[in-house]
Amino acid sequence: MHLDAFWKNWQVREDPFRAEEARNDPVFARLIDSDTTHPEFDKVFGQPDQPATAVVFGEKGSGKTALRLLLEKRIAEHNAAHDDRKAWVVRYDDLNPVLDRFASAVGGPHTDGEVLKKFRLADHQDAMLSRATTRLVDSLLGDAKAEPLGPDARKRVRKMGRDRRINLAVLAALYDQPVTGNLTERWQRIKRTLRVGMFPGAMAAKWLGGLLAVLVLGMVIARRFSETDDMLLTVLTGVAAAGSLLLLGYWAWRSMKLWGLSRRIRKEIHVVGRTSGILRSMLGDLPPRDLAIQPLPTPGDQDSRYQLTTHLLQIFEAFGYRGIIVLVDRVDEPAMINGDAKKMQYLIWPMFNNKFLQQDNVGFKLLLPVELRHLLAREDSDFYQRARLDKQHMVDRLVWSGATLYDLCSRRLSACMEDGAEPISLVDLFDEQTTRADLVDALDQMLQPRDAFKFLYRVIQEHCSNVTQDEPIWRIPRLTLTTVRKQQSQRVQDFHRGVAPA
Repeated sequence: MHLDAFWKNWQVREDPFRAEEARNDPVFARLIDSDTTHPEFDKVFGQPDQPATAVVFGEKGSGKTALRLLLEKRIAEHNAAHDDRKAWVVRYDDLNPVLDRFASAVGGPHTDGEVLKKFRLADHQDAMLSRATTRLVDSLLGDAKAEPLGPDARKRVRKMGRDRRINLAVLAALYDQPVTGNLTERWQRIKRTLRVGMFPGAMAAKWLGGLLAVLVLGMVIARRFSETDDMLLTVLTGVAAAGSLLLLGYWAWRSMKLWGLSRRIRKEIHVVGRTSGILRSMLGDLPPRDLAIQPLPTPGDQDSRYQLTTHLLQIFEAFGYRGIIVLVDRVDEPAMINGDAKKMQYLIWPMFNNKFLQQDNVGFKLLLPVELRHLLAREDSDFYQRARLDKQHMVDRLVWSGATLYDLCSRRLSACMEDGAEPISLVDLFDEQTTRADLVDALDQMLQPRDAFKFLYRVIQEHCSNVTQDEPIWRIPRLTLTTVRKQQSQRVQDFHRGVAPA
């Protein structure tokens, strides 16, 4: 018997247990509005208007990505209901572009492991500031895909104090990383929106000094062919020459200073696509007195990123955002890591820093593979003192009980019922000899959602393969459940011992 015939008999329009990845699961997308979630969710979620850090370890398939998607959903609901107490979400889950730019900046014939060993906390901060700033700039410039800041967003920006507008311009110059479009043209739009960057600077001095130099040359030629010694012309020539030298000297000094600053910043920021020339051009558009007091990241600096984060939070206040929530997920997926626990450790360990994780009005939700929990247990007391994981709302392991998995699977089944169909529960699919306790016990051995779905899919598939289309049996025998349960529980045990693939 075909699976479609089995589900059609039960008036189920699609297989509830076929999908294994939350990002591409239409059933999960329909269930995300329900209250079906992990018991630890509230601990991880906290209060969006008072962001706090949470560290969660989980097996593959334990629901980390589903947890992240649900966090995004609940934060969006909170933002819609509280216009003056919102939280800005930074998605730090696609790390391939970050690592590719970092590897290019580091250079040299290094292995992936050697490259990742050089990844610093400052690089994480730069990447997160870049993602937050880019989305903010997208919204200000009216990108249709960006998060809306409200109909009066530009008015709010222009009502901000000049210091905050300069701060935002500096953040954009350092970290704005648009996916498409011309960066120079985008910078001009940012300056117009913020009403900053109109300072003529060194270029004006260059052109004016050049004009004075031409004027001096003309005066010298005129005086050479003059038959009289004109004292006024001599004085004017000297004044123009001095002015030209001063202006050209200022241009040269300013240009050299900007080039040096831009090279130092470019050497320090590894994960944002900037050249020294682009940085010099952008920073050169800002008044020197404003630029001089900015916390620009340069080699050896330890605190500029924290100050820049504070500047960003102050800017968000103008739009009703109380804090920033950074969602860290899928750290095992980048091509440079490819599931290697040691490489993940190189990448994630710099973030285990109490000063970083406990920033005011910034919350990090670290959804990490359980392999890192095993490596964490081997660290010494100095590491734990620096990380202070006792303050980070840590979930040692994202574990699901059989009862919770039963409820989850029942909800998925209900979500796939045809409109107007009579509701059924999971146990209704099985014969009278199978009890709810049997199913709960079997699901308890699966440990996590992905394996629970695999188990139920395999049970139904096994039943259908043993029944003909001419003589269908719509309820699954207890024997089939028992047989598949033994096979799948052994597979799960072998996987956790590391002797079999998932």
